[in-house]
Amino acid sequence: MISLGCAKNLVDAEVMMGSLLKQRFEITNENAEADALIVNTCSFIDAPQEESGDTILESTEFRENTNTGQAVIVSGCLSQRYRKELPKLMPEVDAFMGIDQVEQVGYIVRQAVDNRGSRVGQAEEKPNNNETKRAVTELVADDESERPATPGEPLVDIHSRPDYIPKFETPRFRLTPNHFAYVKIAEGCNHPCSFYIIPRMRGSHRSRTQSDIVQESRQLVADGVKELSLISQDSTYYGLDLRPDHRANIASPERFTAAAHELSADASTLASLLRELNSIEAEFWIRILYTHRAHWTEEIITAIAECEKVVKYVDMPMQHIHDAMLERMRRETSGQYIRDLIGRIREGVPGIAIRTTFIVGFPGETEEYFEALLDFMREMRFERLGVFTYSKENGTKAGAMECQLTDEQKEDRRERAMAVQLEISRKIAAAQVGKTM
Repeated sequence: MISLGCAKNLVDAEVMMGSLLKQRFEITNENAEADALIVNTCSFIDAPQEESGDTILESTEFRENTNTGQAVIVSGCLSQRYRKELPKLMPEVDAFMGIDQVEQVGYIVRQAVDNRGSRVGQAEEKPNNNETKRAVTELVADDESERPATPGEPLVDIHSRPDYIPKFETPRFRLTPNHFAYVKIAEGCNHPCSFYIIPRMRGSHRSRTQSDIVQESRQLVADGVKELSLISQDSTYYGLDLRPDHRANIASPERFTAAAHELSADASTLASLLRELNSIEAEFWIRILYTHRAHWTEEIITAIAECEKVVKYVDMPMQHIHDAMLERMRRETSGQYIRDLIGRIREGVPGIAIRTTFIVGFPGETEEYFEALLDFMREMRFERLGVFTYSKENGTKAGAMECQLTDEQKEDRRERAMAVQLEISRKIAAAQVGKTM
């Protein structure tokens, strides 16, 4: 298996590997020896989409030169997003599977291998990878385009709206180093960000039960894991969808806070989850990743401060600080709200490290708006910070906006922002010299 993309996608790969091992498939590190190869793809922005497409084509080309009987199977976000188009563009692939099908991977592999045997017996025309690359690039540039059918299309097993979520009983073969593991606490997303395609690919937010997460965590700690990284598309939203009267449109801070206040004392939230995980008797850390600034509560801040096993570190993508940009991005919070939240977190958890990311070159970002972002970075002095250039995604509201910036403008702003952060990071690092951590 080749797995690309984020930690959430890696957990899906682990589930697929675990399911295959449970069904007595043999895993090999030698590509040429495998009867089947799975490419677990990413489709977040242009760069990983291109990497995914290239990896698929490289895999089919390698297959033609070393093991023509090998079935190539494509899974993950790229096949989920382009479930109708890719089978027509890449007939050399033997099967496409969606996010809901990760536990059915054994059946799909068997079908693909069987089909491969019959396809090899046919006189197949060798695909032109350059033409396929161009077609995939055009597809990514135009989500709504119609594609003609191709004879002999591969097996396709993909649901249009994913609703899968792993459970403790789900087979899993960890692909991380022995000392840490990812724990997926929820799947999907309810946010309406204008640049964001994830809800369309991953479905609505759906939380695992707290007891199920704790059971998995206990097992991981018993296996020797020293750090549990809690992941989802929005970890701070955890548990809100488990309430009987849940509505998906409570993404804003005001609606979220009101809904959180209505929860019963025994309701599952990120705060209650942290406290129960913290009570597990063993030496380990808990790290929270992928939080959303609209969904922080005082209970979460207090839980982080009081739970000694929770790392005093938070991952909270902010994307921008200027109100005009936040509105265009549909990020649901104002610049002042973000400043106030950072102040509350730092006051409530002294010494906490905040990691964030920003997007530069978003449609309509003026030099004034960008300078406001740089000033904010200097003001807040984040311990960890990353900068992405805006990637135009067709099928999103931002992709249809006017005032798109050039690649040169976007890259120039990224370099300027990273130069500011480099100086901040140097000063923060220098202040740690001589300290025992």
